[in-house]
Amino acid sequence: MDPASAPTSRRRLRPGIGTVALLAAVVVSSVGLVSCQSGGGDRVTVYSGRSEQLVGTILDRFEEATGISVDVRYGDSSDLALLITEEGDRSPADVFLSQSPGAVGFLDSKAVLAELPDSILDRVAEQFRAADGDWVGISGRVRVLVYNGEKVDPEELPDSVFDMTDARVAGRVGVAPTNASFIDFVTGMRGLVGDDATLEWLEGMRDNDVRTYANNIAIIDAVNRGEIDYGLVNHYYNEQAKAEDPGVASENYVFPDGDVGALILVTAAGVLESSDNPADARRLIEYLLSEDAQQFFAEETFEYPLAAGVEPVVADLPPIADIEAPSLELSSLGDRFRTTRALIEQAGLEG
Repeated sequence: MDPASAPTSRRRLRPGIGTVALLAAVVVSSVGLVSCQSGGGDRVTVYSGRSEQLVGTILDRFEEATGISVDVRYGDSSDLALLITEEGDRSPADVFLSQSPGAVGFLDSKAVLAELPDSILDRVAEQFRAADGDWVGISGRVRVLVYNGEKVDPEELPDSVFDMTDARVAGRVGVAPTNASFIDFVTGMRGLVGDDATLEWLEGMRDNDVRTYANNIAIIDAVNRGEIDYGLVNHYYNEQAKAEDPGVASENYVFPDGDVGALILVTAAGVLESSDNPADARRLIEYLLSEDAQQFFAEETFEYPLAAGVEPVVADLPPIADIEAPSLELSSLGDRFRTTRALIEQAGLEG
């Protein structure tokens, strides 16, 4: 990672630290941020692939509830996972919080995560945690086809994500090829149908004049503007749009019958084997699976809670247990996630 682009810390520097220390916190790469140096005790350092907007509040609540201070380095999940492997035992990180099951699976394959106790693992269904116990899912989201309900007849909705290469939807579909959620989805497709079929689908999307956008939110906005009729996104982005404006035209649709397009992905967390403070690191993960945190993810980010029996707040989707999602070992995504971007670029899909 380029040191100049290193993610910044959530914790504010104390007054009087000075410009030199501030610059050091920005440019340091291999040993982490100055304000994130972990010295054990009542402090944990988190490398978070989830944005501050999505998890900052719940980390504040953990601090208030436990008295344990939290320092956070925000960034792309894949970049942070690679940084952790570069830092090795010198990493200041105690916890890796990943937007991507692929990124945490990659770290698991590198044997840098510590096994979590059953008291944490048993809070989540087996399909949403690592088989070896080294990471656990925190919240879930299902891949959906968002569509403009004012322009698309529900009877015309496709049966499979592979139908999105049909000529009848040419130029009407949007994707975000450089976005982490799309990369996760394509990585999952590779695991389910193989690289050849995945590349064929990507090239078919390109040849069908797919429209490309920077992220899921941009796709939702384009659907609501009538610029495109369909988009491939994670479900909760449209739930957020509808909560802000119930009059929007965008609707979520889950591909049926275990289709690849209905893949369920998770936000995941693990404790680094090199952590100086594993006990407090585990307490943070326990808190993320507590009723308070799970309720936050349900009500504030509109994701599927994975623990504590908290009900989701998604008006137009079934409970996660009722979704006919394809069966995929999420840890297997770690073997492929580093090469998925190259496959997408090979197909000529670029944002």
